[in-house]
Amino acid sequence: MRANLINARKEKGYTQQYVADYLGIGVNAYQKIEYGTRLGKIATWDKLEDLFNIHQRVLRKLY
Repeated sequence: MRANLINARKEKGYTQQYVADYLGIGVNAYQKIEYGTRLGKIATWDKLEDLFNIHQRVLRKLY
């Protein structure tokens, strides 16, 4: 599980659906990224970094 990614999303008040729409992917694909079962493309992590203003290395950390 990527706790930093989940916490960043919740702190902003965003739903998984909102973030998935922002990224242009399905909600199931985004859930897999959050749960750590899917890595995601570099471009996806670039967008997440911009959305949350947190370096992607921090967001990608698995716990």
